[in-house]
Amino acid sequence: MTIIDCRPFLAVAVSMLAALLIAFTGEKHRNVREAWGALAAVTKFGIICSMLPAVLAGDAYEYTLCQITDTLGLTLRTDPAGMIFALLASMLWIPVHFYSIGYMRCNQEGEQTGYFAAFAVCISACMGVAMSANLLTFFFFYELLTLASYPLVLHHRNQEALMAARKYLIYTLISGQLFLVGIIAVYCIAGTVDFKAGGILTIDMAPKWVIQFIFILMIMAGSVKAAVMPLHGWLPAAMVAPTPVSALLHAVAVVKTGVFAVLRIIGFVFGPKLLSQIGLIDLLAWAAALTILISSLMALRQDHLKRRLAFSTIGQLSYIVLGASLLSPMAIKGAYLHLVAHAVMKITLFMCAGAIIARTHRNQISELYGIAKKMPYTMTCFTIASLGIAGIPFFVGFISKWNLALGALQAGKPIFIVVWIASALLAGGYLLPVVQMAFFRKDPQEGIRKYGEHSNCMVIPICCTAILSIILGVIPDAYPHFFRLATMASQAICAGWTGGW
Repeated sequence: MTIIDCRPFLAVAVSMLAALLIAFTGEKHRNVREAWGALAAVTKFGIICSMLPAVLAGDAYEYTLCQITDTLGLTLRTDPAGMIFALLASMLWIPVHFYSIGYMRCNQEGEQTGYFAAFAVCISACMGVAMSANLLTFFFFYELLTLASYPLVLHHRNQEALMAARKYLIYTLISGQLFLVGIIAVYCIAGTVDFKAGGILTIDMAPKWVIQFIFILMIMAGSVKAAVMPLHGWLPAAMVAPTPVSALLHAVAVVKTGVFAVLRIIGFVFGPKLLSQIGLIDLLAWAAALTILISSLMALRQDHLKRRLAFSTIGQLSYIVLGASLLSPMAIKGAYLHLVAHAVMKITLFMCAGAIIARTHRNQISELYGIAKKMPYTMTCFTIASLGIAGIPFFVGFISKWNLALGALQAGKPIFIVVWIASALLAGGYLLPVVQMAFFRKDPQEGIRKYGEHSNCMVIPICCTAILSIILGVIPDAYPHFFRLATMASQAICAGWTGGW
C-alpha cells in the first residue's frame, strides 16, 4: 500500500534547513551553529525510523515534490532498498557530526561554517538519492551531492586541495552527464523512469545493442562515484580533505551513492532477467573482481595511512558491485548488507585515522610505532574495524561476505569466492600491520611524547561505530533491521525469475 505522507520530504528538508541556519549563525556563535547540525542529525534519523515499521510491513511512503508532466515528476518514495541507504546515512551522520566538532576545533580549521553547512547539504542529497522514486529524482540529488561535496574537498584552499577538487569535479560531473543521457534513453524507449523491482526495461522494447549501450552508459556513470577501476583516480586524490570529509566520502555519501546507483540500475531499471539476456553482466562482474584484487595490492604499497584506507575502499565497494552482478537473490542480499557493513567499518577506520593524525601529526604507517600505549581506545577501535574488513566472524563484515559467498554458489560461479577470500587475506595484510606497529612496536621516543587520547567528542563517536560493527556482526537483524530490509529488497528484485537456481 502506498501512503501519501510528507515525511520523506521532511527527511530531506531538515538538514537543508540546518545548512541555512548554520550559514546564518556563522563563526561568532559556534556552539549554536554546531547545535543546529546535531539537532538536524537526530531529527532526521528519528523521521527515517518512524517510517521503518510500515516499510517492513510492505507499505511505502510517497511524496511528490514537483509534477513535471503526467508521467514525470520529482517524487520521493520509501522502499526496502532505499530505506537501507536512508537509515545508514542518517544514523552515521550523528557520530560523524560530533566527531567533526572535535576534529575541526582541535585542528583550528578555517571556514568551519562553510564546512558544516556543506556537510548538511550532502546528507540532504543522500536522503534524496536514497528515497528517489524514479531516475529523474535520483539524478537531481545525485548532482546536488557532487556540488555540495566539492567545497569540502577544496576545504584547505591550497594548491593540492585545488587540484584534487578539480579532478573530483571533472570525474563526477562527466559521470552525471552520462547518467542523464541514459535516463533520457530509458524514458524514450520505456515511457517511464519510475523504479520498479525487477526492472522497467524488457528485451522487446529496443534492439539488443541499444539496451546494451544504455546499460554501459549508466553503469559507467555509477562506477565513477563507486570508484571502480579504472575510473577511481579522483578518490585517492580527495584524501587531502579533512578526515571527517574522508569519512563522509568513503562511508556515508559520495562513493555509497555511486554504488547505490549501480544497485538501482541493476535491480530497478534493467532487472536480472534482462541483464541475463543482453550478456554484459559478466563483464561488470570481472571488472569488479579485478578492481578488488588490484586495489588491495595497491593498498599494500601505501605508507600514507589515509591513502591505504582509500585503496581499501575502492576494493570493498567492488564487493557490492560484484555481488549485484551475480544476479542471484543471496548475492544481491549480500551486496546490500555489505553497503551497511563497509560503511560502519570504514567510517570507524577513518575517524581513527583522523584522531591519530591530529594527535600525533604522523601520517605514515611506518611512524606509528607504539601509539596504542598512548591512544588505547582509538587503536582498539581501529583493530575491531580492521578485523571486520578482513571478514572475521562476529564482526559485521563477516555477515555480508558470507551472504556474498552463498550468492556466488547460488549463481553457479564459485570462482568469485576465491576472489573474496584473496581480498580478505590482502585486507589483513594491509590493515593488521598498522595494528602491529601500534601495539607491538616500542616507540623509541616514548618518554618525551606527551600526547594521549583525543577529546571525548572524537573518542566516543569512534567507540560507538566500533561497537555497532560488533552488534551487527553478532545480531545481524538488530534494530534498524538492515538484514530484513536486505532480504526484502533482494526478494523483490528477483521475484518471478529463477535464473536456474
